Amino acid sequence: MTRINTAAQRRVSIFGSTGSIGCSTLDVISHLGGREDLPVVALTGMDNIPLIAKQARAYGAELAVTADENRYQDLKNALSGSGVEVAAGASGLLEAAEREVDCVMAGIVGMAGLAPTLAAAARGADIALANKECLVAAGDLFKAHIRQGGGRLLPVDSEHNAIFQVFDHANPETIERVILTASGGPFRNRSLHDMAGVTPEQASSHPNWSMGMKISIDSASMFNKALEMIEAMHLFSLKPEQIEVVIHPQSIIHSMVGYRDGSVLAQLGMPDMRTAIGYALTYPTRSDLPVERLDFSRLSRLDFEPPDEIRFPALGLARRAMEDGGASGAILNGAKEVALEGFITGKIGFLDMAEIVDSVMERLSSSDPLRDIEDVYEADQAAREAARGYIGEMGPIS
Repeated sequence: MTRINTAAQRRVSIFGSTGSIGCSTLDVISHLGGREDLPVVALTGMDNIPLIAKQARAYGAELAVTADENRYQDLKNALSGSGVEVAAGASGLLEAAEREVDCVMAGIVGMAGLAPTLAAAARGADIALANKECLVAAGDLFKAHIRQGGGRLLPVDSEHNAIFQVFDHANPETIERVILTASGGPFRNRSLHDMAGVTPEQASSHPNWSMGMKISIDSASMFNKALEMIEAMHLFSLKPEQIEVVIHPQSIIHSMVGYRDGSVLAQLGMPDMRTAIGYALTYPTRSDLPVERLDFSRLSRLDFEPPDEIRFPALGLARRAMEDGGASGAILNGAKEVALEGFITGKIGFLDMAEIVDSVMERLSSSDPLRDIEDVYEADQAAREAARGYIGEMGPIS
């Protein structure tokens, strides 16, 4: 066990503790002194009640929450006698957000993570952000909550964390561009004809990262990179034309920052989310982490190539959303979520996902600024309803 070199404890809550980000966060906390240095205040999950209860007992959490309000009693029973408080549903997530902590690991997947993360930001916690929707769907609104609360926004996505590490925050005017790297996924060298017939199982097999099905399919379609482009614009206050994407199959360089003098700074490391998680939890300190060290003598090559936006049109859709602003990010994301589910359930083909998102954006996108979270939800729901309509019109795939 490694102790953190800090003067005081950092109290932490983990939203989405049973997912891959949440479990990796708890692993990092264990390595960095456990509850002595990083006391865990609140844990939230969904249906994996045994794991939520196990985590809450092991880390001495004050509060455990299941987002499923129907599972309250199950979690209550699982934590009987532990002294851990229990809550459930949307109100339970907001209760977790109101706890006094120094840092919140925002790892809830999807729009469900928006309200509690906004609340935690407004209360003043540092936000270690692993939820894409907060910035994609509500970028300006989310940043306003961060400013209101006075906390820091610390990116956990490997690409944005890499940029954050080599970004000259004191002199942003010296930055010419940021370059997001992408592995290219399992279909990097597939033709459009071949991609039309791929299955969800094929699309969820990522060559470098171990992720859930939905995230892996987003990677295969490059919709994950599309969302990351929008995130980068908001995180680093960039113009759309300052954001580039390059295919880097080895996933060793996690992203780069180009400066006006021609220099390019890159952050390198083995593909392991614990590096970004540890940096966010202990920033600005760098702590000893249990990750594989990069051995340059064993690196035979590092390859780069431009992305093909004909085969991966999600990147062009992201540029449209960035240029339009307003609710466009929420519309892109909502339509993408429905299209993704349509592909997983066999209602549409792999290439149909981008076509549906394109159609929904063409129909709904608006540059009107988002006034509050209800505007975000309204845009999200409109996009989902429109996407369902387009899927219904397409009929079953042959």
